[in-house]
Amino acid sequence: MKKKILSGMRPTGKLHLGHLVGALKNWSKLQDEYDCLFMVADWHALMSEYKNPANLKEYCLDNVIDWISCGINPEKSTLFVQSHVPEHLEMYMSLSCITPLGLLERCPTYKEQLRELKTREVNNYAFLGYPVLQAADILLYKAEVVPVGEDQLPHLELTREISNRFNTIFKQDVFPEPQAMLTQFPRLLGLDGRKMSKSYDNYIGLSDQPDIIYAKVKTMITDPRRIKKTDPGHPEVCNVYSYYQVFTDPRICSIVETQCEKGEIGCIDCKKRLGDVLVEFLEPIQEKRKALVSDHKTILKILEIGRAKAATIAGATMKQVRQAVGL
Repeated sequence: MKKKILSGMRPTGKLHLGHLVGALKNWSKLQDEYDCLFMVADWHALMSEYKNPANLKEYCLDNVIDWISCGINPEKSTLFVQSHVPEHLEMYMSLSCITPLGLLERCPTYKEQLRELKTREVNNYAFLGYPVLQAADILLYKAEVVPVGEDQLPHLELTREISNRFNTIFKQDVFPEPQAMLTQFPRLLGLDGRKMSKSYDNYIGLSDQPDIIYAKVKTMITDPRRIKKTDPGHPEVCNVYSYYQVFTDPRICSIVETQCEKGEIGCIDCKKRLGDVLVEFLEPIQEKRKALVSDHKTILKILEIGRAKAATIAGATMKQVRQAVGL
């Protein structure tokens, strides 16, 4: 049997190139090797967006449309919405009872999220406990493998600690220890050189039309030491060049690198070319997207099938948990 993988995204807005490079490409590859469950983490989104939840349902559907447009196959993978499977919150409560407060307060991913979400009021009980909900998500499906970046390893370690505490306290071997699958993905910063984020509005969306893409690329920060078009460039420090490295082949990268270093191409022309590259790259994704946007019934059917599959697994796990804790 294939090992089980669980991964998810918070539906806090439209998806962008960072999601494609950082997760969706990897998800697409994993489908053939693992039993994949991909979750729209709407409870996690609500923890930070509770004051403005009006678009949450719309973003849930929109994100799934992007997933499928980028190669996630509902016939190979289970796609579902977190809140549609109530066992997530039951598992969350069960694990909350055995999780020491100090573990959560020291969690580095929690502190990082507090810094990143400065514009949100997230000093609430739910947000402090979000690592426990993440642990519940993983353990509910007894996921053996979790694809994570290196910065997320502390959270997975916390999940393992919670899993071991549960098995030890209730003297039953209910949960396996989920193992990390370290995912290496290309470095893709936002248009302003910071981390690409919806909060910073420094991204190119997967659904952005060509005129918007060209306009956004024009704003990108380039080589700060290059003043005139004829000045030798330094592509290794240029954010525009880093996009060429991700979205074009080595031959084109080499041409751009040489022309930049010799001052044969100016930054304006280089950005125009990059706009062409991104528009062409996103065209097939947006064609698939266009067909799905007008067919919400199909998306809802996919999510219902996914919910049923996820609920079957979750129900079996919760039966074991209730027996273990005496409920």
